Formats: sequence, C-alpha cells, structure tokens
Amino acid sequence: MRLIINRIKSVFISYSKEDKALIASIKMITGSKPFNLKPYKIATQHTSVAKSLRTGFKESNERLEYLGDAVLSVVVAEYLFKRFPFKDEGFLTELRSRIVSRDSLNNVARTIGVPQIVKFDRKRKTPNSHKSLYGNTLEALIGAVYLDKGFKYSSRFILKKLIKPHFDLEEIINTTKNYKSKLIEWTQKNAKTPTFEHLETIDKGHYKEFIMEVRIDNEPIAKGHGLSKKKAEQDAAREACLILELEEQ
Repeated sequence: MRLIINRIKSVFISYSKEDKALIASIKMITGSKPFNLKPYKIATQHTSVAKSLRTGFKESNERLEYLGDAVLSVVVAEYLFKRFPFKDEGFLTELRSRIVSRDSLNNVARTIGVPQIVKFDRKRKTPNSHKSLYGNTLEALIGAVYLDKGFKYSSRFILKKLIKPHFDLEEIINTTKNYKSKLIEWTQKNAKTPTFEHLETIDKGHYKEFIMEVRIDNEPIAKGHGLSKKKAEQDAAREACLILELEEQ
C-alpha cells in the first residue's frame, strides 16, 4: 500500500531543476525513477553539509547508511548462501566481508556515479576527512531505495546493479588476503611481538571447529574461528586488523 501511495504522489509533485537532475541520476544508478525523492535527497547529504533541525538533530545520510548497511548485508548473505550451498559459514562470512568492505563499496560507488550526486564540505581536506564518503553514500542510497520501494526491489537493485556486474566471486575467492602476514608486518614495524594461542576445539560431530586467539605483546587482541587452526588464525588476524584499523570494515 505504501508503495502505491508513493507512486501516486510522485505524479502530482512539481520538481525543481536540481531535483530533476537528481531524479535522472537516481534512475541511471538504480534503473528506475524514485517515487518519493526525499530519502534520496537525504542519502546524498553528508553530515559535513547537513543542517540542524529545530530539535538539534542533523538530517544527514548517517541513519540511512545504517539501514542500507543492514539491507546490503542480508541480501549478500542470502545470495552467497544460495550460490555456495556446500560451503561453511567461515567461507561465507569471509566472502561477504570482502564484498561489503569499505574499499569495495567505494570502488563500486565511484563506478556507478555516486561522486556526482553526493554533497559534502570540500574544504575539509585532512587525510581521513572523507575516507569512506562514496561507500557510505552508496549504503545510504540502498537505504533510500528500501524505504521508497521495499525489500524486493532493493534486493534486485543490489544484485543486478551492484554485485553481479562488479564482483567476480571466483577472483575474490582466489585472492583471499593473508591477514596474518599483514598483522605480522605491522607488529614488526612497531617493534611488537604477535603470538597465536589455541583456546579451544569444539567437536561438532562430523567436523571440528578451532578457536584461536591473537595476542600482541601478550595482550589479547582478537579471537578467530575456523575448521583448521590455520583458518582460525587467519580469522583472528582479520579481526585484529579491523580492531587496529589496518583494514577497513
């Protein structure tokens, strides 16, 4: 019912030149015109240029980013679950994290034209000012599509416009990052000592799950799970890289 109302309302609205340009861009990116333009306008508004409302709340794209991140995660998880029916959860989790990483989303966002529609304060030029600007905006855009057209349409948009055209799953699988090497390289540069400790082996009947913990200078940093100690070490190292901000989420 909400979608029908939005569609009817869109017929009678008079748009400004700027709004028409945004509508054209949204159509190019998502494949169809928006019914309700408001969430898309918010999705393209970075907090650096957002105006405060009477309540003091800034109407930026951060809330939509949160929503879009959740929708993206569910859609990608379901897609991989069906695409690889005989792979374990560790494989699926690693593959999903590679697809929805900030680096990946930034690259896709640039390719589909997000830089042309996002509004932000270009005067802020510190190294980390807008590090994940385009990827974050893309997630906010997904949130806007979800609010405007529902889960079914946003799922099609994610798979047909974002995932399938821009990600070669086999290539991603064959170029898995060596997080352990990355972590060790960082500790060497910073005169620290990494160690991996076997915490537990869980017998799950037809297979065993290993739990490893990575420590730096004997201080626990992160835990990892895997079907072998080697895989569990990689998972722990990946978590440690995220905590130490050596890797973007």
